[in-house]
Amino acid sequence: MSHPVRTRLRRRLVPVAALLALAPAIAACGGSDEAPSSSGTTSSAGGDFPVTVTGDDGELTLDEQPEQIVVLSATATEMLFAIGADEQVEAVDSTSNHPAEAPVTDLSSFTPNAEAIAGYGPDLVVLSDDQNGIVDALDRLEVPTLLLGAAESLEDSYAQLETLGQATGHAEEAAEVVAGMRERIAEAVDAAGEGTEGLRVYHELDPTYYSATSGTFIGEVYQLFGLENIADGSPEAAGGYPQLSAEYVVGQQPDLIVLADTVCCDQSAETVAQRPAFDTVPAVTEGRVLEANDDIASRWGPRIVEFVEAVATTLAD
Repeated sequence: MSHPVRTRLRRRLVPVAALLALAPAIAACGGSDEAPSSSGTTSSAGGDFPVTVTGDDGELTLDEQPEQIVVLSATATEMLFAIGADEQVEAVDSTSNHPAEAPVTDLSSFTPNAEAIAGYGPDLVVLSDDQNGIVDALDRLEVPTLLLGAAESLEDSYAQLETLGQATGHAEEAAEVVAGMRERIAEAVDAAGEGTEGLRVYHELDPTYYSATSGTFIGEVYQLFGLENIADGSPEAAGGYPQLSAEYVVGQQPDLIVLADTVCCDQSAETVAQRPAFDTVPAVTEGRVLEANDDIASRWGPRIVEFVEAVATTLAD
């Protein structure tokens, strides 16, 4: 869902002791959308401040480069480490399992608790969802927040990287990451060749046949290769993530099957081949079943390049 844009007053970090004193007044709080554009400007790592950036929760002006960032978004964690802001990251939520050196805590992005977050003394909190009004709760503690919702396109992902670069004083590094992503994705698409146009793809989110249409972030990846997404023809396609059926998938005869349920649900090319009637599907008979890592296939951070490259390799084989 979209969030109303509101402008917030410029503020500096209040002392940790003050945060903890105020925290008991905040009730404990219990996981998309156009990515924001950023209006701030910086010139280099540790660049010029103050800087103003725009998130889904409005404009935020940071007087100084944040030094204690708390992250409640696995994708944002990957982005911050990719742009060189890792030393500024104080704590990340329990789902932020990459990179390995990320300071993982038991903070929950699904049931965020303002008191627990404030305990880390953050001068910036980055999150991808406003679960249970956590943004307002942190606002009352005068903890700066930057809400960056789930990207709907690669351009949204690039914009979020640039916003985080500006907010953390790593604008140049963020620009380099974006440029590298664009280059590698273009090379991967070229490497797949022209023969991919019109091939059918089925993207599997779980073994009950939930999928993703072309209107989603991951669906855009398949459009890069000119693939036809079989989920687009589902009666439930309007929601972006329809539940298909085994009969529907087999009937669509996909040329490529991408499994984004290998970690959660132990799915593989072998288990797919054992499903009734799937031995007639071109993707199975021609060996084009991609066993993707669930996280890489669901996050819109820098590792999406690895996913694009894996799709290209599978198509080219």
